[in-house]
Amino acid sequence: MSIQEKELLDALSSTRVLTSMITPAVLITACGSLIFSTSARLGRIFDRVNTLKTELETVLDGKTSFPDQRIAFLSDQFRLQRIRAGLIQKAMAALYTATALFVAASLAIAFNVAYGTADTAWIPTAIALLGGVFLFVSSAILLYESRFNLRFVSRHLDFIQFLQEQHEKKGDGH
Repeated sequence: MSIQEKELLDALSSTRVLTSMITPAVLITACGSLIFSTSARLGRIFDRVNTLKTELETVLDGKTSFPDQRIAFLSDQFRLQRIRAGLIQKAMAALYTATALFVAASLAIAFNVAYGTADTAWIPTAIALLGGVFLFVSSAILLYESRFNLRFVSRHLDFIQFLQEQHEKKGDGH
């Protein structure tokens, strides 16, 4: 066995490779958790859109009071849900990209330990940093999306208040 082969075998059997790969693995796990929760958010948007669609059908069938106000309200709610869904999709794309980059960084660490030189040691770090940028971007998008969810809830509450006020006005007239 040549000296070079022995060094390669030592590098591959060393715990240094696995130890170096742990940090990207933790970040991969974090991305997985965010992907899971973001997918759930997208599912809730889909459920809300279906509920809004049913409510719109009820209004169009003439089965509710204040149809003009309800249609305006529902149109606004559909617009907000469309924006939210687009933001969620962008966040998920960034999360999947971050995950791929963290996996690539982990593999690059292993290859660098086994075959790399001091001149190539920066490559895994650069890949992991780029993954961190995508993780940051996805977090920023999700933060922005949560503001649209708050707007959705606030407008829903405003409309409920409108309906209550209209009901009270009817009650005062009797």
